[in-house]
Amino acid sequence: MDTQIDAIITIFTEFYYWVTVVMMFLIHAGLLAYEVGATRRKNISQTINRHIMVLALVTLTWFLFSWWIYWAFNAGPGFFGPVITSEAAMAALPWSENMGPHLQDNISGVFWAAFLLFSWTAAAIVSGVAIERVRTGAFLVIGVLVGSVTWVIDASWGWHAEGWMVQLMGYHDAYASGVIHAIAGGACLALTIVLGPRIGKFDQEGRPRDIPPHNAWMACFGLVIIYAGFWGFYAACNIPIINIGSEEELRMGATNIYLMPTTLSSLTFNFLMSLTGGLMAGYFVSKGDPYWTLSCGLAGIIGASAGNDLYHPIQALFVGAAIAAVIYKLHFWVENRFKIDDPVGACAVHGYAGFIGVVVAGFLLWGYPAAAPIDLSNWWVSSHGWFGTTPDGSPAVNPIGNFLGAIIMFGVLGFLPTYVVAKLFQAKGILREPREVELAGADTYENLDVYPNFAWAESEFDKVEIDYAKD
Repeated sequence: MDTQIDAIITIFTEFYYWVTVVMMFLIHAGLLAYEVGATRRKNISQTINRHIMVLALVTLTWFLFSWWIYWAFNAGPGFFGPVITSEAAMAALPWSENMGPHLQDNISGVFWAAFLLFSWTAAAIVSGVAIERVRTGAFLVIGVLVGSVTWVIDASWGWHAEGWMVQLMGYHDAYASGVIHAIAGGACLALTIVLGPRIGKFDQEGRPRDIPPHNAWMACFGLVIIYAGFWGFYAACNIPIINIGSEEELRMGATNIYLMPTTLSSLTFNFLMSLTGGLMAGYFVSKGDPYWTLSCGLAGIIGASAGNDLYHPIQALFVGAAIAAVIYKLHFWVENRFKIDDPVGACAVHGYAGFIGVVVAGFLLWGYPAAAPIDLSNWWVSSHGWFGTTPDGSPAVNPIGNFLGAIIMFGVLGFLPTYVVAKLFQAKGILREPREVELAGADTYENLDVYPNFAWAESEFDKVEIDYAKD
């Protein structure tokens, strides 16, 4: 009987992750529609090719070394303990028997693929902020940096039950407000600062001009498809069947990424309520702009994701609404104050919302166990839980740990590495498209127009852009 039950659990878990991977593909169908809709006609082919090719490159690098990083670097490495050379880390090496057809291991491939799709998301978010002015080669390097290196390090630290941020700081980020979205948003901010605005985005007095999308309907449709893909994203952040009882009592159930009990029911309540809060706030603050209403819905989900395994649905509603309203105002304030050109709102929707969401979760979930405690005898620390523990000795979720974690995600691993690489590329003259290419459009310049029968000046803005270039 035990053998039969084990077999059922194995097959169910295998199929569970396989389905979540299929669902998460919708995120990229949505992101691609979103970016293409926001891009002017003269850059559509370039946008499509960049988005697709960064996914291919991240897949290859994820297989070669990124999966190993996730399992091997939980302790720092070196700052808080040795590099972990555990059995799991060895199994993630590309030459391991687990990294290929293996009848005794049904789970590694589908679990690897679920994390790969998270990695795709981190890299693809950066694609949106780079449209219309970054060179394809430079973007692909930065996309791989974010998708296959920096986010994997922060996941190893803060999205693993044995990660040092979880065990020592009590960091909690169940559905990746910080681990994916804040780090990608920080990278977006760094890249757009170094790139500078598109030609004609700001007039000679520094006032921003609106550059309308070539197809607003497509951009809005893409956002709705992202919502659909997010269901798979949320489900893949859970482990479907595991023993969450005591040693004396077997109790099977689902857990979050930190192996703490949760249910698909809780994420269903909170996903929909945080989406609703974001949509309602977005409709109000944008005065009914459909693009920003839907973008704020996404920001509502992202902002509440850090705590959506434990929030009450009404908390999720208000967290989503408040964060959506704040990031909408921040987007335009940053644009006006610092002349930041963020074409699709990626810095705000992912970066600002993810950062704030992690900080808010630290306060609202203060005192909950972040993960089960582990043996720290091999770590170079004398105490468990820097900022408090639960009565049973588990590291406790707390505002300090989550605030420091948000800074690490957005600033240290998100903004800083991308800024350094972008500045190096800028110094070599290989970051931004030449002026003549940007003015004509990459597709037009390379004779790759998707709409070759349309006049290349697609809107009144292009005429303004031409006049501005002449000046």
